[in-house]
This record gives sequence, structure tokens and C-alpha cells, in this order.
Amino acid sequence: TKPQAQRKQPTSSRHDDVGRTLARCAGPALLSLVLTWQAPLLHDNAALAARPQNAASSAGSRVNKDAESLLRNGLPIAGPGEKEARKLQSAVESIKDDLRAKRIFAAAGDVETAKKLVTQTKEKIVSGGASAERQSEIAAKLEKMSEELEPIGAALSGIGQAGSPQERDALDEAGSRQFECAKLMTQIENRMVPVNYRATIPPDVADDLPRLDGRARVVFTLKKGPDAVKEGHAKFDVEGVLTEKARIEMIVDGYTTPLTSGNFLDLVKRKFYDGMPIQRSDGFVVQTGDPDGEDGPLVGFTPPGSKDVRRVPLEVSLASDKKNPIYGATTEDIGKGAQPVTLPFQAYGALGMARDEYEPDSASSQFFFLLFDSDLTPAGKNFLDGRYSAFGYAVSGEDFLSDVQVGDIIESAAILNAPPPFGTYDGIDP
Repeated sequence: TKPQAQRKQPTSSRHDDVGRTLARCAGPALLSLVLTWQAPLLHDNAALAARPQNAASSAGSRVNKDAESLLRNGLPIAGPGEKEARKLQSAVESIKDDLRAKRIFAAAGDVETAKKLVTQTKEKIVSGGASAERQSEIAAKLEKMSEELEPIGAALSGIGQAGSPQERDALDEAGSRQFECAKLMTQIENRMVPVNYRATIPPDVADDLPRLDGRARVVFTLKKGPDAVKEGHAKFDVEGVLTEKARIEMIVDGYTTPLTSGNFLDLVKRKFYDGMPIQRSDGFVVQTGDPDGEDGPLVGFTPPGSKDVRRVPLEVSLASDKKNPIYGATTEDIGKGAQPVTLPFQAYGALGMARDEYEPDSASSQFFFLLFDSDLTPAGKNFLDGRYSAFGYAVSGEDFLSDVQVGDIIESAAILNAPPPFGTYDGIDP
């Protein structure tokens, strides 16, 4: 039956069952988490949220928690040059990982690998451009990457003693250059996406929903709520740095979730989130989107002139079939629960649509930022994947989420770059 907007009585049996399952396969750290976390619901019912029992099944495995890397991985590129581009991407990203861990020799080796790949596979990568114009742009960006890689090797060769000013300066220089290489890598792979690419939406899925094809950039600006100000907490505190406003930029991915992303952009464009308070912040998610708060009767967005809440189907993309998202069912429901999704919930600030736990097509306006913890979520063990629509990542300012509290206010939500009908951006790199 069609989900209704009225409230439901809370249920706990499924929470208890999943909690027991997690407890059997988890270590002590996660067991403590399961026993102490309460379900991050916006309402006093069993609806509309990611749930803490979905956090992880064990601890300790290394995962890729880099939002920009995950977005690159999610690009629907295939055919000529894809394999070579992914190898170059891996080398460029490994430089960042090794610099962060101060594995200097490993980072230097990554640089040499990247330089060799640029030289040896340039022609193949260029051939993967989706048009002659894009191929020319890819060639120019590969040349630019070569220029950026050279100073990284030079900086690492004269890094100085551990803890010295020379080491700090060398790491800063190398990190800055790697950042530029990673940005170029994104731009290269963006140009390998087929022109006018559109994910396939089955004809029986609602065709009256806003749709995003491609990607868009959105910014939320938050300020502290009146209760926080009254308590002397008028600024956001991120590791001792105080800031009056929190600015969080997000990439919203219409390649993977065209309807979820289109719905979200439509709400941003309508100023739906402007002035709305944060309605949940519990260390697991930061969540908002309830139009009249916890005590009101509404649970989502009702378009002007309509009596019904606009609902968005559960939309999940598998990495093995990016062209054809799954609608109206979890991957577990269709026997594909073990398959990796295109955009996994494994970055701090991953964006997900909240929904009724038992109604896959009940999402509307409530969404959450996942406060991802890699110590609790090993690769391939994230129970959010395939059960909730992941539609992008926070890519700037995500650290503010650590101090976003219930009652803090979304001062404004704005689209920075988006294609029609949400904006006028006609570029490839939002």
C-alpha cells in the first residue's frame, strides 16, 4: 500500500534482532555501540532514518573513506582507456595515503608509478574521451599532471629529518601538488563519461519526479541555534578552531541516483531547507528535513496544489551495473546483498535519504549525513549499503558535522553548479 503521512507506533523487534546479530559477529567496541545507541529517528516512531544497527558488523579493516575517490569510482566510465585511467587514479590516490602516513619512500614510489603511467598509457586514456573535444582536454590535463608530479618527487627527495621544518615544508608542497593531481584525475575521468549519459529508469517507476542527469554541487550554510547561543556555544568548534558559520559543500550524484538527487535539488531550489533546524545529531548521523519538526504531523514535502506527500523510491546502484539502478527494493530483497554498491556509505559526510524502515519507497525530504567511523565499519560490512539511497558526499567543510547539534539552523541551502532544470551550468566539473 502507498505510504501515508500519519505516524506509526514505535517498534523495536527488528532493532533487537539486528542488534543480536551484530553482537554475535562484532568485537567489543561495536557491541558497546549496539547496546548504547538509540535509533536515530526524527519522530517517535519507526520511520524515516538510517538506523544504528546498520553501522557495521565488525571492526579493524581498512576502507576507502575518501569522498573524492569514491566519487571518481562512481563515474560511469567504461570502454577504451578505462582500465588505464583507473590504474593512474590508484597511483595518484596512493600518494595521498602514503604522505598522510609519512611513508616517504612509498610515496616517492607512487610518484614514479604515476609518472610512468602518464607516459606509457596517455594515448589509451585519451582515446577514452567521450568526444574529440574531450579527448583534447584529457591530453592537456595529462600534460599538466606530469608537471605537477615532478615537484612532488623533488620535495620528497630532500625532505629532511623527521619533525624538522624542512620535512613539514616538503610534505606541504607534496600534498598541495598531489591535491592538484587528484583534481586533474577527476576532470580526466569526468570527460570519459559518455556524452548525455542517463541512467535507465524503468517505465513503472514514477516519471513525475524531478530528475538530475550528471552531478551538481550544493552548499549548506549553518549557524548555531538559539539554545546553543544561550548556553554560550555561539560558534562551531572544530578541534579548537571557532567559526561563526559552518559551510558544507556537497556533490550530488545524478549518474547513480537521478530521482533521489533530482528530488533533493528541487527542494534546495525551492528553499525548502532554508531556516530549518537540525533535528537529529547522535554521533551516528546528522539529520534534517522534517518540515514541521518532531511534534508536527508532517513527514515530508507536499508540492503546492497537492494533498499528498511527494515520495521518492528507494534507489540503489550496483557497481557492476551502474546504468540500471534498482528501484523499490533493497539489494538484500533481490538476493544481491553481497554485491558492492556504486556509492558506498563509507565516507564522513556521506549523504543518504531517510525513509520508513519497512517502506522502501517512503523517502521524501528527510536526509542524513553519515558520521562515518572507519574503525567500526570494515570494507564490505556496511549494512547501510543497498538499504538506503546514497546520493553523494560532503566534499568540503565536512569536519563541521562533528559540532553540528540538534537545534542548529540551516541558514541557507543553495545550488552552486547544476545542469538544467536546476541551474544553468553546462560544464563537466561541478
